[in-house]
Amino acid sequence: MFCYTLTPRESEESPCQTERSGFYRTDDTGRVFGQRIAARPDRVGSERIGWHRLYEEDGIEGLTNFGYEGSACQLSGEQQETLKAWVAAALPRTTRQVGAWIEKEFGLVYESRSGLIALLHRLGLEYHKPSVIPRKLDKEKQRAFIESYDNLLNSLADNEAVLFADAVHPTHAARPAGCWAPSQEKLAIEQTSGRQRINIHGAIDLETGQTRMIEALTIDAASTIRLLESIEAFYPMLALIHVFLDNARYHHAKLVQEWLALPGRRIKLHFIPTYCPHLNPIERLWGVMHRNVTHNKCYATCAQFADATLGFLREMVPRNWADLCDSVTDNFRIINPKDFRVMT
Repeated sequence: MFCYTLTPRESEESPCQTERSGFYRTDDTGRVFGQRIAARPDRVGSERIGWHRLYEEDGIEGLTNFGYEGSACQLSGEQQETLKAWVAAALPRTTRQVGAWIEKEFGLVYESRSGLIALLHRLGLEYHKPSVIPRKLDKEKQRAFIESYDNLLNSLADNEAVLFADAVHPTHAARPAGCWAPSQEKLAIEQTSGRQRINIHGAIDLETGQTRMIEALTIDAASTIRLLESIEAFYPMLALIHVFLDNARYHHAKLVQEWLALPGRRIKLHFIPTYCPHLNPIERLWGVMHRNVTHNKCYATCAQFADATLGFLREMVPRNWADLCDSVTDNFRIINPKDFRVMT
């Protein structure tokens, strides 16, 4: 709604009465409403009396403007197109860079950041954070994997299960993250040396949220076998366990192949296409882990950090799977590099 409110001083200097008809105002949709200010011209500013005259002469359009020109764009149409083309080519990171370029090219100065942002939005420009995509992505291999995975799920027997496995190496270090706080407070996190890390070889069942997490000095063929043994022990009644994992060399190691060939083994490995971490849901679990364990938190010792990390992955994830499952899903999508403008 558009209206004008007198300040206390104006009210004192220009007292007036109102009637039910005469003076008009408009709301944002252009509808006319309001009351007439009926007062002596010497008591009400000539500008306000002029508003009524504006409506009589120019109608709603006159009331909408009230003689106010607003903050018109300083750039001509041609200059705006030149600016738009430059932004598209240069991809400046800050409005300061944009403002400096405008001043250099056109000799015009934008005093406020908000004015520059409004200008960029009018030109159809937005602030983007680039997505990180792996190199050498193969669209057809992704498609074939997703189809194969869907077929497996559709034909899965009651005495079979599917798990996703991977290794992660969280560093004993604080990770600052934005948060709401009182405006007068300065927030800080105590930092650690950041020189220690833990190595975890883990797997998750997306159906139940159950996890198997092995801490190891080194992630290698031996830790892979320990993880697979843990999975088999956790599912003693299943006839076949499908484990999806990446193409790390230790997953293909001769020791692992020999272990899989032993009598009574119930695990079958499926390998995710190379350069496709987005096709392994456990990668998303690592992100959930960081949000809950490392963001804005500091652990005095690496042992405390390891306890918190493994405790979350081993206990909190299965216990709170109903809340976490939407963040760790197998809702796969194909990433085609041709759909992106890859920055260099």
